[in-house]
Amino acid sequence: MLKKMGEAVARVARKVNETVESGSDTLDLAECKLVSFPIGIYKVLRNVSDQIHLITLANNELKSLTSKFMTTFSQLRELHLEGNFLHRLPTEVGSLQHLKVIDLSRNQFQDFPEQLTTLPSLETINLEENEIVDVPVEKLATMPALRSVNLRSNPLNAEFSVDTTSLLVCGAEDRTRAACMPGERATA
Repeated sequence: MLKKMGEAVARVARKVNETVESGSDTLDLAECKLVSFPIGIYKVLRNVSDQIHLITLANNELKSLTSKFMTTFSQLRELHLEGNFLHRLPTEVGSLQHLKVIDLSRNQFQDFPEQLTTLPSLETINLEENEIVDVPVEKLATMPALRSVNLRSNPLNAEFSVDTTSLLVCGAEDRTRAACMPGERATA
């Protein structure tokens, strides 16, 4: 058991060092068995955190992210958090003003993370396979860059239906693209 833990720590350290040494804009810590974002990484990446545009923390065991994570990596364009145990995002996710893509699929969200609706550059939200019931359609409709919201395999409230042909969230009685709210661009 200790040997496996040591190997996991060494793998994380190796991936972080590769990012720093290569000057890469990507930090890939997918499938590293992380239960939290390692605090030591902030120190190692302090001189390059503004250059990191893509972070992948997919398929770990994360239950939460800290506000420090959001404010440290404020230049992120893509954040991949699929396959964890997340159920909420810190308020500071609003500091990710350049974020274009966020993947929160296969987590434990029961509520739609409404802080995402304040991000001006956000184009894609993936919340597939969570436990979301209600969707803030009106707020999503006001997002200037939003192109898609994936809500497949969520127990959406009866007032919503999944229209995979038009890729929009509509009221249950409105199943055509034309019947959806004007300007609505949410996918289900």
